[in-house]
Amino acid sequence: MSTQAPETTASAPSSAEQGAPEALQRRAKAQRARDRVRTTGLFLAFFLAFIAVWHLGTAGLDDGGLAPTPAATWDRLLEMLGDAFLLDGPNNVGIFYHLLASIQRVLLGFGIAALIAIPLGLLLGTSQVFNDGLDPFIQVLKPVSPLAWLPLGLALLRDSQMTAIFVIFMAALWPILIATIDGVRRVNPLYLDLAKSLEADTRTSTFKVLLPATLPGIVTGLRTALSTAWLVIVAAEMIVGGRGMGHFVWNEWNALNTPSIVVAIVIIGGVGFILDRSIAQLQRLVPKG
Repeated sequence: MSTQAPETTASAPSSAEQGAPEALQRRAKAQRARDRVRTTGLFLAFFLAFIAVWHLGTAGLDDGGLAPTPAATWDRLLEMLGDAFLLDGPNNVGIFYHLLASIQRVLLGFGIAALIAIPLGLLLGTSQVFNDGLDPFIQVLKPVSPLAWLPLGLALLRDSQMTAIFVIFMAALWPILIATIDGVRRVNPLYLDLAKSLEADTRTSTFKVLLPATLPGIVTGLRTALSTAWLVIVAAEMIVGGRGMGHFVWNEWNALNTPSIVVAIVIIGGVGFILDRSIAQLQRLVPKG
């Protein structure tokens, strides 16, 4: 009498099935490596093409011409980096101190704007009465260029540095405020209804429900506001004077030193890129709703 082995209810995964996820991971990793190579190659191709066009467009203009050549700009870049930390009196400083002054003004004005705009945006987003009462003021003031506030700042504050910070404040206020209001309105009403059903007080509802749900919109507003503030500070510093990237660019133009201006533009763009990426990294930390 022959006996049969009992049938198993679940068969063990085969070696082919076990290797499938690993094979997919290897293919995905190889694809990402190929994409990085293509991206790097494309960047280098565009960069070299840009340098070639720049060189051809400014050829023969380096002797007394206003158009800076790539070679003259490179030499000026090395010179500026070598003297970056020069501190020889208030009017003779390296590019580091101009950059530091601009960053300090931007972060201070941006920080004050965020401290005011986020709570105000939460209030206007949750209260239709307050929103209807203040919306006309917001709609009238929002389109005004931040630089239009500069003369009023000089007249009222009587201080060029405080005026620059005030202009940055006005530039950063509206993107944060509008993004916060819009973020509150996009919150699922079920979250707030659930908080009410649990008899949560206003403070708990705001910090435990409303604010976390609104964070993605707030971070988007912060990113836009910081980019706008960095854009505006250069123009403001050209007028108010003192240390700063805008003041440096204006002085170099008065001296007809255009290679220095090109170097300053690259530095301004690079710092703006870093600031934007910093906020973008913060945005990735926000849990998706």
